[in-house]
Amino acid sequence: MTFATELIQSILKDGPLTVADYMERCNAHYYATRDPLGAAGDFTTSPEISQIFGELIGAWIADCWQNRGKPKAVLCELGPGRGTLMKDALRTTRSPERFHDNIEIQLIETSPTLRKIQQENLQTSHASISWHDSLDHLPPPALIPHRQ
Repeated sequence: MTFATELIQSILKDGPLTVADYMERCNAHYYATRDPLGAAGDFTTSPEISQIFGELIGAWIADCWQNRGKPKAVLCELGPGRGTLMKDALRTTRSPERFHDNIEIQLIETSPTLRKIQQENLQTSHASISWHDSLDHLPPPALIPHRQ
């Protein structure tokens, strides 16, 4: 069944869709069925052009972590594409003492296609990576001590 047929059947069964629901379904279908990034895709993002963006983000996160007293922490990325930004950030943060031992990676990704690419790209980057379909599926945040 085509995506258009699914939409028509849904509307016939359940009634009209809001613009928000229509766009949500279109986005879910689009991202679930292809890798939209790069020359063969429809657009590209900074991490796909140069590793420096992800490396700078990683260095900034590691600096914040050190300035906070090296607490347990969670890094969460929404819509991580191919996982390039996280891979670059994690490569840069291997140096700060025990940083990788104290962080969990949580990725929010609804696309099975992109999730598979992320898993391949990140498989050797960090030991604790979890994928979730939405923010609602994240585990409860741990309490992280803040400096006064």
